[in-house]
Amino acid sequence: MKLFSIITLLLFSSICINTVNAQMSSHWTKEELKMANTAGNASYLTGEEKDIVIYMNLVRMDGERFFNTFLQDFIDEYNEKMKQYSNYETLKISRNNSYYLSLKRDLKNIRSLPVFWPDEALSWVAKQHARDLNRNNFAGHNSTDGRTAKDRIAKIYPKRSSGENIAFGFSSGLGNVCLLLIDRGVPDLGHRKMILNTSYELNTVGVSIQPHKTYRYCAVTDFVALPH
Repeated sequence: MKLFSIITLLLFSSICINTVNAQMSSHWTKEELKMANTAGNASYLTGEEKDIVIYMNLVRMDGERFFNTFLQDFIDEYNEKMKQYSNYETLKISRNNSYYLSLKRDLKNIRSLPVFWPDEALSWVAKQHARDLNRNNFAGHNSTDGRTAKDRIAKIYPKRSSGENIAFGFSSGLGNVCLLLIDRGVPDLGHRKMILNTSYELNTVGVSIQPHKTYRYCAVTDFVALPH
């Protein structure tokens, strides 16, 4: 089974959440953070790439708490930053928006899902595609040589359930995860479903955040189901 989804943010935004450390210490126990930090020793990942893994894990561990803490901080700071643009009303994330409200409903009952584990080989696959996107200045799951995401992942891990999320416009791990969870403008909510998925037993991830000529940043997350 394969699941692929892509989201493009048509603005250049690098949101830095200043209250993340405070939220971590006040709303999440040391034991929970340790459990979520499966990428902590992954020397092949950058700090922000590790953050993609930890925030995906935290939302799977307690979706409602993630919604009430990290997501709210992200939206507040994002909206404040967007006020500098003349089309602020279009860019802002409204808490009356249907995508926001559906995420609130979806996360209310998310609790104690298995965490994702990072993988160096899969992260290499994600990095090669992210670099291809930048080098050839395009957005898509298919590589310029014609390979699909399934082809790329199967080269490393054949005959496994797999999937891919791609997001553009954010350099931070938290920004990318929140953007994918809200999934604004994506009717089938493919990114959100990928992060919260259990039916395909996706448990291993490869992550890469790279520069992009048009969108400034692109983040590729590849998923695969492996025995653990």
